[in-house]
Amino acid sequence: MPHSDQSSKKQTSQQKNYVGIFADIQNVSLIKGKGHFLLEFAQSKGRIDCKNVYYNSHYINQVCTKNELEILGIKCVDVPDHSNNSADYRLMADCVKAVAFNPSLTTIILLSGDWDYAGLICILKSLGKKVKIFAQRGSESPKLIKLVGNDNFHFVDELPQLVANTNKTQPQNTDIVSQINYKEAIEYLIEAIKIASMQGKPTVFGRIDRLMRQRCANYQGYLSICTDDGKKFKSFSQFIDVAVKDGKVQKQNQKLFLTDLDTAA
Repeated sequence: MPHSDQSSKKQTSQQKNYVGIFADIQNVSLIKGKGHFLLEFAQSKGRIDCKNVYYNSHYINQVCTKNELEILGIKCVDVPDHSNNSADYRLMADCVKAVAFNPSLTTIILLSGDWDYAGLICILKSLGKKVKIFAQRGSESPKLIKLVGNDNFHFVDELPQLVANTNKTQPQNTDIVSQINYKEAIEYLIEAIKIASMQGKPTVFGRIDRLMRQRCANYQGYLSICTDDGKKFKSFSQFIDVAVKDGKVQKQNQKLFLTDLDTAA
């Protein structure tokens, strides 16, 4: 029996491998359209603990990217300050705070090729954290690449291929990513819509996704939903489209509503 307890503790310790995502939209505008690849890449490294994107609402292009990422359940932080490096400072402060409050946060994925983040990277590495950088071509700092190493540096447009390569080498990654079946996901989806409606909150994709995560520990985003045929959803919106097609929920202007049957119940 004591041997079994030791084995259980060892497995629990191994599973505590959390990942944090911190992105500066101004430096990586090409992340638009690749948010789901970013999340899938992060999940291949561990369980996502936080996923923050920083943008300036004074810029239309950043707001458009923010709207798309928010649908995926990513937390978008508005830093509408025109002073230099204001978003950088907020990102750095939040990252250090996240690491301080969660020692199990072992991997940080930073989206920016700006040398200004060198200090943050040095702090993270001194704490034993793994740091992976995604930059936009033409804006990368050679010194930054040298600081993290070539193996931990990638360009944003490489995300689709990186995910494809990861899926080939790790076809079954159930030790890292918990899963729920489609039927369970629908149940939590309906419950989340009910909760948001009772709270008087807009039933937008991002809020519903967050409520589903709060209600179900095994739900870690659309990638954790396992369909009957073993396929994965490419985005949260695709999951919603299938649910709408199946008559489980209704959608209008990026907001979700219950069917008449669920409302009556």
